[in-house]
Amino acid sequence: MLSRRIVRASPARLVALAANRFPIVQQRRTFLPDQLTGRGGLIEEKYPDSDYPQLSDAEDPEMNGGYINPPRIKRQFRDPYANWWDPQERRNFGEPVHEDHDLLGMFTPYEYTWVSPGKGLAQIGAFIVAFLGLCYGVKLTYPDKVSYPREFEDGLLQELGGSGAVRARKAGDPNP
Repeated sequence: MLSRRIVRASPARLVALAANRFPIVQQRRTFLPDQLTGRGGLIEEKYPDSDYPQLSDAEDPEMNGGYINPPRIKRQFRDPYANWWDPQERRNFGEPVHEDHDLLGMFTPYEYTWVSPGKGLAQIGAFIVAFLGLCYGVKLTYPDKVSYPREFEDGLLQELGGSGAVRARKAGDPNP
């Protein structure tokens, strides 16, 4: 009986039964009709590729379909007091947008132009000189701690408060 159960529950037999029980069916589901998904010809009829300009590399060096970019000027540097259609973005209605608008718009990082690099380095150098001068001035006027502790006869037992007080260093004590 046990051998029959083992044969009946073998993995190969279970796989074979499952394959017979569940046939593989592939369904093609879509929410759009065939003529709109490319299986028909409606989109190709409606929007043929012949309308799109076929430009050579010499005619279109930027490879952007013949789009003529306006000059590469950050919107930050345009006149803020001009009569713009969109004053926040400093842009007029219908004005072409540069293809790198995400880098040139008003909401990109602000370009810092108040201090030149040479003047900035001079200011950093002046700060370093002032800080080191202050450190040197403090070093000249601040009293140093004695580098080696002094020794006293009898450890200043009487001066520090008697027999219960913490004893000062006495001659012959080990070095700290």
